[in-house]
Amino acid sequence: MREKVSTASTVLVTGANRGIGLELARQYAAAGWRVLACCRDPARAAELQEIAQAHGSQLSSHALDVSDGRSRSAFARSRGGEPIDLLIHNAGIYGPNGVRLGHNTDENAWIEVLRVNTIAPLKLTELLVDNVAASHRRVIAVVSSGMASIADNSSGGAYLYRSSKTALNAVARSLAMDLASRKIIVVALCPGWVQTDMGGAKAPLPVASSVNGLRRVLDGLSRGDSGSFIRYDGTRVPW
Repeated sequence: MREKVSTASTVLVTGANRGIGLELARQYAAAGWRVLACCRDPARAAELQEIAQAHGSQLSSHALDVSDGRSRSAFARSRGGEPIDLLIHNAGIYGPNGVRLGHNTDENAWIEVLRVNTIAPLKLTELLVDNVAASHRRVIAVVSSGMASIADNSSGGAYLYRSSKTALNAVARSLAMDLASRKIIVVALCPGWVQTDMGGAKAPLPVASSVNGLRRVLDGLSRGDSGSFIRYDGTRVPW
């Protein structure tokens, strides 16, 4: 993997205050990228601020609530026509724990999970697609989940999270078709079962290893990969 790239390369990461998003910001900054690290309250994101201090102006943090239309619009206006080489939709929520058939399938909670995980990436893409199209790399990635795979669902349950990520995959696939004429690559990424707050302590994959793999996948993409669902190790995930 190339560890240094042109300073003209810019990556935008949502949900950059913890977990996979934080590690994406850390690794891309270390690799020489210009990083736009977005989260709801950067002032309270202590680890993100530490990374920003270590890398100076190379990493900037920005307030962005992806589920709020006014926040999305304000952020997009602040970027103007700035090229964004890589747009990574990472922000996401799991919803209530213990959701199973006939128990705890709260409709309002489900709607909120869909709002954050599925609707927000599309709406933010609509606002920033010209910025991506103006860049050299022209890549949009959504951080999905192995739980989004219908073919690989052998355990059931997790209705809210599963459905939101499966729907996110459908959004990514449609974006790949709709943006092909603008030479924009769109992929869904599976980070694996990662040791984050959401993944839990029993997860087998360290977050740094997952992100290193995701970066390798993103760095090697070609237009023929657009519309694909790709695991952090480069293998394809069944829909």
